Amino acid sequence: MPTVECDPNEARRRLEEAGVSVTPGNTEHEQWRATRDGATAVAYDDKVVVQGSQPASLLGLIQPGGGRAHVYFDGASRGNPGPAAVGWAIVTSNGIVAEGSRRLGTMTNNQAEYEALIAALTAAVEYGYDEVDVRGDSQLIVKQVRGEWNTNNPELRERRVKAHELLQNFDRWSLEHVPREINDRADSLANEALDNA
Repeated sequence: MPTVECDPNEARRRLEEAGVSVTPGNTEHEQWRATRDGATAVAYDDKVVVQGSQPASLLGLIQPGGGRAHVYFDGASRGNPGPAAVGWAIVTSNGIVAEGSRRLGTMTNNQAEYEALIAALTAAVEYGYDEVDVRGDSQLIVKQVRGEWNTNNPELRERRVKAHELLQNFDRWSLEHVPREINDRADSLANEALDNA
């Protein structure tokens, strides 16, 4: 059960800014409670205690400075263009903090990869991290976003701009290409979204 020594009022402000509902405490000693993704935070005079199956889903928002996370993304398209989906996962020293997937409709594989990056970065911003190490198995997306390769396709260029806008929310970020085996959770989520349509 992680305990964060902090100003509970400041922690509450960060939670509310991220869209987390904060309710009054259950006892006279509790200032407030907040619940998100299997975790509950309880505020006392000078600390916040986080409990539940996924405490990291609230820790990134409560801790001053937001903390650091590894962000994995993958897009998939069957047919290229064809039915497409995205998958992403946010991982910290506490394990998988959050993950998600969704179908996109008909897209190329590169469009789906960009949409996955955008979804993953959006989630990392919402969770309040200030440092992210982003990993994906699309060399094209990684090199285009890092500025090593040109982005000639107007639709991809627009998505690259959106990714850069999201990256500006972090104090520090890195973006690296990794083999599919390292990106297996995001890859599995994207393919599950396609399979469960």
